[in-house]
Amino acid sequence: MKTILRILAIPFLLLIKFYQVVISPWLGPKCRYTPTCSHYAAEALKKHGVFKGLWLSIKRIGRCHPWGGSGYDPVP
Repeated sequence: MKTILRILAIPFLLLIKFYQVVISPWLGPKCRYTPTCSHYAAEALKKHGVFKGLWLSIKRIGRCHPWGGSGYDPVP
């Protein structure tokens, strides 16, 4: 079952890779956290599969704003 969820995450991982290679270089470094939000999302999807990985990614991106936190924030 866990393998199926990881396979379902592949399209999202491709979108993240596209963002990292094509869009992110134009925007420049903006993330307040380490690892960056896109790296965090990719790692969460690989580690937890599509449902929990997406949920963790959405929560992380929601915290990434000027009044949010900063610093080291690994995938649980």
